[in-house]
Amino acid sequence: MSNSGLNQDGSTSELASIEAILFIAIEPVSINHLATILETSVSQVEEHLNVLEDGYKERGIRLLRTGGKVLLTSAPEKSQIIEKFLGLEATSRLSRAALESLAIIAYKQPVTRPDIDAIRGVNSDGVLRSLISKDLILELGRSSGPGRPILYGTTSEFLQYFGLPSLSNLPPLDLSEEESEMQLLKE
Repeated sequence: MSNSGLNQDGSTSELASIEAILFIAIEPVSINHLATILETSVSQVEEHLNVLEDGYKERGIRLLRTGGKVLLTSAPEKSQIIEKFLGLEATSRLSRAALESLAIIAYKQPVTRPDIDAIRGVNSDGVLRSLISKDLILELGRSSGPGRPILYGTTSEFLQYFGLPSLSNLPPLDLSEEESEMQLLKE
């Protein structure tokens, strides 16, 4: 046992310490950073996170995992009451154009604006600015193609907004037969 000030039941103390850190964290916290702070192994932190995650299943909060980092967040099914409490009901809805663009970005990232425009059939400049301002997407860099267009991807706030632990939890694409054939031709 390390001399990090843990009591006899170090695992209970570590579990409570992880929960306290995540409670005050504004941004996702690296699992490696938690292990360093607690002077324990990454696997031990993972075990504690699994215990916390299981314990939150019937409560109003969830453990959000994204890219080796974790964050406490409100349960997605409680979003309406939280929006009402914060007075956000009228402003938090995304437009159809924003949802279309987000879906394209989520499934095809990294993706350029011209690619998004081609799929949607309309200019997406305004929608992309709006999604960036809401921290749902971000610029990932530039494509090596002609004109070096900006590449877009989703953020951890996107995952939090939709209550997804990771992008792998996105529902599968249900492409029509014609769309599937077009996809195969592109590959």
